[in-house]
Amino acid sequence: MAEIHELNRAGAKPQPNSGRGKHRKGDGILNPFCVDVKERGKSMTLNRDTWAKICTDAAQAGNYEPALLLVIGDDPRNKVRLVTVGEDMFNQMREAWLEKYDQG
Repeated sequence: MAEIHELNRAGAKPQPNSGRGKHRKGDGILNPFCVDVKERGKSMTLNRDTWAKICTDAAQAGNYEPALLLVIGDDPRNKVRLVTVGEDMFNQMREAWLEKYDQG
């Protein structure tokens, strides 16, 4: 249930069966992202295989951008939330921000 709470908190639409279906990969959709939620008490190791699965799920869900929503902490009032995206998306987001806000 906490996964659904985190998806709702982020504004994402939860995927039916939490990504177990053949065409419904990932935990949720928040355009342009297919979001995978990982909740951990104190830390998480992110490795190449985990990121590769997140990327594959995003592509299979409908050619979305992959995103990892990492929620760290046991205290419900004091959690750290981080979102990991690929470098290309990070650069696109930075360029869009610069176009909108950078005044030179």
